[in-house]
Amino acid sequence: MGFQTEFNSVCKFKNDQELYELLEYGRGKMLKEGLRVFPTGQKVIAYTPDNKAVAIVLITASVAEINFQGREVTSVELQLVRKLTDEESRVQTDLAYEMFFGSQA
Repeated sequence: MGFQTEFNSVCKFKNDQELYELLEYGRGKMLKEGLRVFPTGQKVIAYTPDNKAVAIVLITASVAEINFQGREVTSVELQLVRKLTDEESRVQTDLAYEMFFGSQA
C-alpha cells in the first residue's frame, strides 16, 4: 500500500462515460484504482482513454480511500475550464505521447 503521484499536467480518463459527463455538464468525477495524489486546485489537461487531449480541467477534490470491498481507490472531482481547439489538442496530444504515453527510452 502507498500513494502514487499523478503527473502534474495529465488527467487521463479510463472511462468514456466519466469524460462525457464532464464535457456535457461542466463537472464530473472519475474513479481511479489505487491510492493516488491529485493536485487539488490545479488546472490540468484531460485526455480521452485513447490518449487524445480534449480539455483543460480544474481538480476540485481528491479523496483516496479503501472502500467497503477492501479496494484502494481515489475519487477525483473535476470542473471543466474549457475544451481545447483542434490545434491545441493536436499539439498537447503529440507532446503527451512523447513525454508520458509513448515508449520510454
